[in-house]
Amino acid sequence: MSGRILVVEDQDDNKQIMRDLLSSAGYEVLEASSGIEAIAVAQRERPDLILMDIQLPGMDGHEATRRLKGDPDMMHIPIVAVTSYAFDGDRHEAIQAGSDAYFAKPVSPREILAKVESLVSAGTA
Repeated sequence: MSGRILVVEDQDDNKQIMRDLLSSAGYEVLEASSGIEAIAVAQRERPDLILMDIQLPGMDGHEATRRLKGDPDMMHIPIVAVTSYAFDGDRHEAIQAGSDAYFAKPVSPREILAKVESLVSAGTA
């Protein structure tokens, strides 16, 4: 597979896991550690897909998603919400914010890679 994936995650160990998984599948991995940084990297780099943590310092992942989806130049980029805070209603809130998919941590590497591949190869990315 090929493509550029922006991983938005503030925890270094989680970021490393995603970097290793995606790199081993042939993706170029871009990184951001906050919602504000995610928007800046997305505007500059135009990734094919964004994996967005929800609990981030400053601007959370929901707000970053809303802003990205509200930008006509970036609204086409699929965003997958990934969070360790999986409470009732979280999936709904993520989808309402504009996420194209939702995963609760711990994420099965096989499941997340399958979703990334389907979104990137479907041409939605």
